[in-house]
Amino acid sequence: MTVRLSAEENSFVRGDQGAAAGMAMRIVTEMAELMGADRLVQISSAHIDGCLYHGDSGVEFAERLVADGGRVLVPTSLNVGALDLLHPKVVRADDHRREMARRLMEAYVKLGCRPTWTCAPYQAGHRPGLGDQIAWGESNAVAFANSVLGARTNRYGDFFDICCALVSRAPYTGLHVAGNRHATVLVDTSSLPLALRRSDVLYPVLGSWLGATVGDLIAVIDGLPPDTTEDQLKALGAAASSTGAVGMFHVAGVTPEAPDVATALGGLPPTQAFRLTASVLRDTLDRLSTTESQLVDAVAVGSPHFSMAEFSELERLAGNQTFRVPCYVCTSRNVQADLASQGRLANLEALGIIVVVDTCIVVTPILPADGGVLMTNSGKFAHYTPANTGYEVVYGSLADCVASALTGRVTRDESMWS
Repeated sequence: MTVRLSAEENSFVRGDQGAAAGMAMRIVTEMAELMGADRLVQISSAHIDGCLYHGDSGVEFAERLVADGGRVLVPTSLNVGALDLLHPKVVRADDHRREMARRLMEAYVKLGCRPTWTCAPYQAGHRPGLGDQIAWGESNAVAFANSVLGARTNRYGDFFDICCALVSRAPYTGLHVAGNRHATVLVDTSSLPLALRRSDVLYPVLGSWLGATVGDLIAVIDGLPPDTTEDQLKALGAAASSTGAVGMFHVAGVTPEAPDVATALGGLPPTQAFRLTASVLRDTLDRLSTTESQLVDAVAVGSPHFSMAEFSELERLAGNQTFRVPCYVCTSRNVQADLASQGRLANLEALGIIVVVDTCIVVTPILPADGGVLMTNSGKFAHYTPANTGYEVVYGSLADCVASALTGRVTRDESMWS
């Protein structure tokens, strides 16, 4: 399929707007052809996942864009990098890896991106509106933008995301198109105990089940409370986009494009329907843990990055008790700054909490190298931890994580899953 370009877009291709923009537009156009799009769409926002160091070629690509005069044309936030720039000693890395990771992060800032370094840009002030066309990378951010904000983006990969930002264009296909955003799968949660539906512990499990079950299809979830929180939806989308390729979901009566089930389905009957029970989700809950060990060597939370509301709950649960095992909390630098300004950061660190910013424990070496058992309340951490860190994992609620960190032994309240 030939992609129709406007006069302005053709000027990019010719290099009239600079060498970096010319290369970016040629890449965007060729990708549009591969994706079956017949035109491009103007975007108003971008979020870049390509600033995480995976090898020298990524650094060379970003620095080439800088050298060729590249500059983003839309507000652009940056996902996590491979370094905690505020606490450099927390990352274990040799000199070459540390230098290349730093160069990569610096290159993206030179391109005009905001140094947010967070996988939750929507909780760091970067919130496109309902119907806005955007180009976001990072799977949980994509799911949140489409589902909770009602903005429109496909799942954009490393390096393609920055190309879209440099020319303010993306292929007009997939979830950019209104007619492609209806659900085809119905998930009924009304049979789950109400206490479970209100509990944070459900949402990573529900998301893990959803991704593994529907893949890249769009589901509408019915029966969740109308006051379901952003943090709960964040956890649901992060898990669903880790175990599957979910780029969007609806929650009836909660998310903006789903005032009810019929609207979310576009007036058509679902092609698949599921009625969830606690026993069905219990199977998913059990699979999130990879060990039956009763000892915990570390706790990690904050994937996606911890919000201020989640820190408040952590403080409530911990009280003035000191943790016996390291507790890593991954968050954004803007949240850390807010905690510090309120005098709360020092109190958290005194409890034994290690605050990590700009990155997280599954994308760069932060956990002690000798391995062990990690406990988490994150479906995303549970999914990636064994392969990425060598640690076995135990999943539980935030309350379970705090209780286990205080004793060094697995402590879980499973009464709501009965």
